Amino acid sequence: MRSSHPSMPPGRLLLTGAAGQLAQVLRGSLGSLCPEEGFSGIRLSDQRALPGALDRHEQFIRCDLSDGVAMQTLLRDVSAVVHLGGVAGEGPFEPILEANVRGVYHLYEAARLAGTRRVVLASSNHVTGCYRQGERLDPCIHKPRPDGFYGVSKLFGEHMAQLYWDRCGIETVNLRLGTVTEVPQDRRALSTWLSYVDFVRLVLACLRAPCVGCLTVYGVSGNAWRWWSESGWQTLGYEPQDSADPWQPIVQDLAPPEDTPMACLQGGSFLSLGEFSQPAAWHGAGVSAPLHAAKE
Repeated sequence: MRSSHPSMPPGRLLLTGAAGQLAQVLRGSLGSLCPEEGFSGIRLSDQRALPGALDRHEQFIRCDLSDGVAMQTLLRDVSAVVHLGGVAGEGPFEPILEANVRGVYHLYEAARLAGTRRVVLASSNHVTGCYRQGERLDPCIHKPRPDGFYGVSKLFGEHMAQLYWDRCGIETVNLRLGTVTEVPQDRRALSTWLSYVDFVRLVLACLRAPCVGCLTVYGVSGNAWRWWSESGWQTLGYEPQDSADPWQPIVQDLAPPEDTPMACLQGGSFLSLGEFSQPAAWHGAGVSAPLHAAKE
């Protein structure tokens, strides 16, 4: 990242949502970037207290994403952000609005004022969760089809990233993350799983790549049955090392009833949550029969 902005003095790397599970997976590996990429340290932020003690290169600031003034303070002297903060699943609209819509606006506006160079934005596969299972998607070709308010909020974030790249030159990698867990938990994960190790590998690649512009990529391991293309991976230098394939005999039968949207559409269990989850609302979305994960 240094090579794309050689005249800018080094600043801190900010990790939002730092008390969350994914941030804890990532946090230790970010320390290696301080000397490597010239960051002066790591700033951690969340509404909640952090588990464990701070390392010597870490600083913690409690902050609410919906507080624009506090966000401007948080972004001071920050040169790059890994944004994992916000509501992390489907639910009522108002909390999603405050954290994932207002919050991402405050993030980018604070980044503009601070001269921040790059954002790694945790988007989601739920931006395209209403495509059929088994359909191979490319972020450069297939239009968004969100599966709920959460997916819509992540799409808003992607569009905000494009605006601030075009108008302000802030680079962003929009990571449409798959199912980030230690091991695959069900049949859907044979297509969507992103291992912890590959998740770390992907985020570090987003921070190290010399020039990304505004790039949208799917975050997934090297699963033979994955639904999403590797478009953009070469730009980042990301090569997944893990695969859900060895778990296929164990989790293949762990799936929802086949006459439900959860079994037909890529969003999976998110289609059973929130205001659109009632059976009367399910009209098949053009799917006459469930399409299981198919090897491409």
